[in-house]
Amino acid sequence: MKAEYINPFLAATQDVFKQMLGMDIEKRKIELREDFVDGQDANVLIGVIGALQGSVVYCFPKSTALAIVKSMAGMEFAEIDTLVASALGEIGNIISGNALSRLAQANYHCDIAPPQIILGGNKSISMASSKYLFIPITCQAGDMAISVMLREKA
Repeated sequence: MKAEYINPFLAATQDVFKQMLGMDIEKRKIELREDFVDGQDANVLIGVIGALQGSVVYCFPKSTALAIVKSMAGMEFAEIDTLVASALGEIGNIISGNALSRLAQANYHCDIAPPQIILGGNKSISMASSKYLFIPITCQAGDMAISVMLREKA
């Protein structure tokens, strides 16, 4: 997996968090992982098709998910309900769309599938590829992670 696939997702995440939530993000050490993505309490799965194919998974612990949606909606939430899940799906959708716009500037023209929300802690998410890049992120709302599995279309 090439860094040029990852950097647009980091830049888009920073932009979306700054503009929508008024928060900066800090990337921690990126890891190459194999097998399943370790899911959190709320996970947003975005499929990518086109010049690049694969998936991106945004994983949020409950406390981070609730803090992000509180910042968006200005309302306190106690549980990850349908409104919280929908808001997280929209954040994943916006970040992914912005990242793919950046990738298009590098001649990787892609589209995204509608977000799928996977709720419940201790989920393992199986992807089409056994290897992916795990990008842990921290922000004022807490910790989260982005797992990116993209490859060039054969």
